[in-house]
Amino acid sequence: MLTHTLGFPRMGIDRELKKITEAYWKGEKNGQELHEQARQLRTRHWKIQFEQGVDLLPVGDFSHYDHMLDTVALLGAVPARYEWRSEKVDDSTYFRMARGDAGRGGVTAMEMTKWFDTNYHYIVPEFFEGQTFALSSDKIFREVDEALAAGYAPKPVLPGPFTFLGLGKSVTPGFDRWTHLNAVVEVYEKVLSRLGTQCSWIQLDEPVLALDLDAAVLDRFRPVYERLAKAAGSAGILVATYFGSVDHHADTLLSLPVGGVHIDLVRAPGQLDTFATKLPDGMALSLGLVDGRNVWKVDMEAALKLVDHAVLLLGADRVMLAPSCSLLHTPVDLDVETGLDPRVREWMAFAVQKCAELDILRKAALGQDVQDKLAANRAAWDARRSSPLTSDVDVSKRMEAVTDSMARRVSPYEKRIVSQRERLGLPLLPTTTIGSFPQTPEIRRTRLAFRKGELDKPSYTQAMQGFIAECIEEQEQLGLDVLVHGEAERNDMVEYFGEQLDGFCFTANGWVQSYGSRCVKPPVIFGDVSRPGPMTVEWIRYARSLTEKPVKGMLTGPVTILQWSFVRDDQPRSETCRQIALAVRDEVVDLEADGVAVIQIDEPALREGLPLRRDDWKEYLDWAVECFRLSSSGVRDNTQIHTHMCYAEFNDIIEWIAAMDADVISIEASRSNMELLEAFGSFHYPAEVGPGVYDIHSPRVPPVQEMVDLLKRASGVLPADRLWVNPDCGLKTRGWPETVEALANMVEAAARAREILG
Repeated sequence: MLTHTLGFPRMGIDRELKKITEAYWKGEKNGQELHEQARQLRTRHWKIQFEQGVDLLPVGDFSHYDHMLDTVALLGAVPARYEWRSEKVDDSTYFRMARGDAGRGGVTAMEMTKWFDTNYHYIVPEFFEGQTFALSSDKIFREVDEALAAGYAPKPVLPGPFTFLGLGKSVTPGFDRWTHLNAVVEVYEKVLSRLGTQCSWIQLDEPVLALDLDAAVLDRFRPVYERLAKAAGSAGILVATYFGSVDHHADTLLSLPVGGVHIDLVRAPGQLDTFATKLPDGMALSLGLVDGRNVWKVDMEAALKLVDHAVLLLGADRVMLAPSCSLLHTPVDLDVETGLDPRVREWMAFAVQKCAELDILRKAALGQDVQDKLAANRAAWDARRSSPLTSDVDVSKRMEAVTDSMARRVSPYEKRIVSQRERLGLPLLPTTTIGSFPQTPEIRRTRLAFRKGELDKPSYTQAMQGFIAECIEEQEQLGLDVLVHGEAERNDMVEYFGEQLDGFCFTANGWVQSYGSRCVKPPVIFGDVSRPGPMTVEWIRYARSLTEKPVKGMLTGPVTILQWSFVRDDQPRSETCRQIALAVRDEVVDLEADGVAVIQIDEPALREGLPLRRDDWKEYLDWAVECFRLSSSGVRDNTQIHTHMCYAEFNDIIEWIAAMDADVISIEASRSNMELLEAFGSFHYPAEVGPGVYDIHSPRVPPVQEMVDLLKRASGVLPADRLWVNPDCGLKTRGWPETVEALANMVEAAARAREILG
């Protein structure tokens, strides 16, 4: 009974990869130093997994930016604008695809969007007519050699060809990217033929099978995998699925001539019977038993029932044990979290501990003596189920008192917008930003000193007010119309709010990769959520005292706080989200009472939380939209509610976005060249929209004319009097010089567009 992991966190427990990568981008470290640090991290991570009892170690899951971008490099699928002419994709080309060119003008980065229903962002492959593919990277082969030299059993991990093509985009209008399937598979055959001589298993990730797929795509699976199985030789191909049930595609999966199939039994335990009863002779079944998306211990009693059932039907030698998905989505090691409440900590497991759980489950299933460990697991679960920490009577009473009218504004948008425009007095194409401004080293040092007790509260407040004042002054000089306070006091748009809400706890090193070198430290929701007191009012009040212009109150919405936290799994997610919505509602009402005229409630994770199968969408969207409206609807007509969404495909849920009833929505649109805006026109979106006119995830400073052209394109979809001008997202990861230059160009672009469109 083999154990394996589908992937392991890349960044390191102290974000070592982030630090060396960003130093490389700044020119402080060279390529040799970058790759040596990466090699050390990989070796360390293999050692950790091996010592916890994992048999097959993933190789290829490690990435300097993103595994889909790695596959772009592997296949030589480099877009033409990068003018790549070499046989191998070098570091410079790789990072240009991820980040674009620094400075004024230059080449743009590739589009980025969410990896299924996670907060991980992947680089979207681009496909066009006449494109060619060739084996153009030896990264996977070098890493297999490293693992073998270290004495480990490597299991190469790659996105499968259907997932690679399915999650890409056609940049040639009307082009069918699936016409490239044969050419892509030819490169995969070369890769697998080399890997098959060194490895017993090769993992090809096909999470697209959790989606609704066209019959024309499904029909191609078997002939493609016949070719791949032949290329792999004696190595068994493990087709890995995750993030949901794939029993609707079970016939396709079970017809493949592969060595094994992995299924996610955390998200969809009910699919075990479908696969275990129909599994062909000679095929192994990998059981995803340990949650790769959350921080809670596995319920070993429940997991062992699944293992025992599979063993009864298949025999132990055809059963493999694994996490539900890659452990990329979890922090590295719980052992370093000494500051957590020990009662809550006892309920948790991070990546290292999840590997150990696999070994315990395997030993228990094989009849080995691990009764002490099983008893400890049972005691932890019993303690959690009966703990008074998880429930709050006052929260329960408030939830019972919620009425339908609390999720509706007083008047419709057409009436509200009249009073809002009269109150705000903004020009055509008003300019603003999404909320955050650069988080300088000085800002971070000040927060750290306060957290460590080296700075008292009055001194900290004075320092933060100084940063806010600088931010307001800079925006005044730039000529922005609606200002923000810059969020200097916020470590993260979710963690900041979680720290001020009951029902949350926090880690010291619980970092999870979001995109590239960007890491977040998600809060942990372990109990009922409520707001003890105001969270942002004093900071916004101070910012408003410095200017005559409107200053937005900046909040994170309930769905995003839910999605970007590790959420309790002992009650429905909708219930937890409604609790958060009531807490945010209290803050919205307090901001309005303090005189704030514009309040932005960001919901970039609304689309992210969407179930993978369309039949399940309505139930989720009903409660998600209700939660946003519950948080935003306690204000008067002349208070303008904004929301923000980014880096996801929103066109297919446009009617639900409209149902949120926000007065203004800002969206990421520049990387897609305003493609995301098209649905807002065809659907006749009823409110105002701020399509992002430049990409903040790139150091590139866009020229004025480029932004003017984007605004002209936007005005072809929506009337100019319903358009706002803003960046794609917040600016916290950028430096001040590039931020000022880019915003100056944006303000100038808005002025020119007013002359053209006014």
